[in-house]
Amino acid sequence: MSPWNREFFKTRPIESGRHPTLLRGKAPRTRMGHPGSFLVRCVLLSISDSERAVCAILPGMSAVASPVQQTTPRHSAVVRWTHWLTVIAFIALVITGGELVISHPRFYWGETGNVNMKPLFTIHIPSSRDTVPTGYGYVMPDQNGWSRYLHFEAAWLAVITGVVYGIAGFWTGHFRKDLLPAAGERSWRDYWLAFRGRRARDDAGARSYNVVQRTVYLGVIFVLFPLVIWTGLALSPGFNAVLPFFVDVLGGRQSARTLHFFVSDLLVVFLVVHIVMIALAGFWSRMREMITGGVGADVVVGKERV
Repeated sequence: MSPWNREFFKTRPIESGRHPTLLRGKAPRTRMGHPGSFLVRCVLLSISDSERAVCAILPGMSAVASPVQQTTPRHSAVVRWTHWLTVIAFIALVITGGELVISHPRFYWGETGNVNMKPLFTIHIPSSRDTVPTGYGYVMPDQNGWSRYLHFEAAWLAVITGVVYGIAGFWTGHFRKDLLPAAGERSWRDYWLAFRGRRARDDAGARSYNVVQRTVYLGVIFVLFPLVIWTGLALSPGFNAVLPFFVDVLGGRQSARTLHFFVSDLLVVFLVVHIVMIALAGFWSRMREMITGGVGADVVVGKERV
């Protein structure tokens, strides 16, 4: 048994009410009272010159003093819940939207559009309807019925979730603190350095978003998301009857459908890049943070996060 271990298993009296401490090169001093009054559990981490022990003393005595820990969650509960509800809604929207495109893969500009008109462009895939000329000698299975209903329901889920997220974001200062680029990080040089991955690290290190990420998130939240909802509503005859101005300013219902398609494509591109970035940054750790909030033992030594 090493000298440290012999010293470790010695017991010495201490003042009443004082907690044991782990000193360099010395064993924790505990009071040996009545048999069974306390339980000592020690795990020896090594037997080298730098031997350490982790001890928990129960009952009535606190554990060995540990390093300072920061347990602030990276993502709040509102952010996590709205994130996953948006994921569910967006996946449903992409699948059902794809089925709707297959039913008529031709896009027009203006108020009306049909098979007797020249399209603005055509997606060269077979249609699910034999009345739509595509150049193929067969048609795809027609899934237009259920996909249209599910697309509508998923859209409302996305809208309600977005409204809750927006209200909470302004109320808690989430947008200002976490997404709005700082005053000193809005130059073209800052964007270029962040794009090349050479931005200066702040106290939060890799846990904070750089200026490019912040700008992209703000663009998705305040530009692409409202625009895809607006152009989607413009396809509804009822919305057109009540608020025709919001349809006319887009150029008509068929123009709104074309814009809706392009904005949706941009959101899909964002989703793909988002997943790739998560995988590069550590897929499981980022997933855990978005599920549990990232509450954890970020040990802080002085002012450095390790």
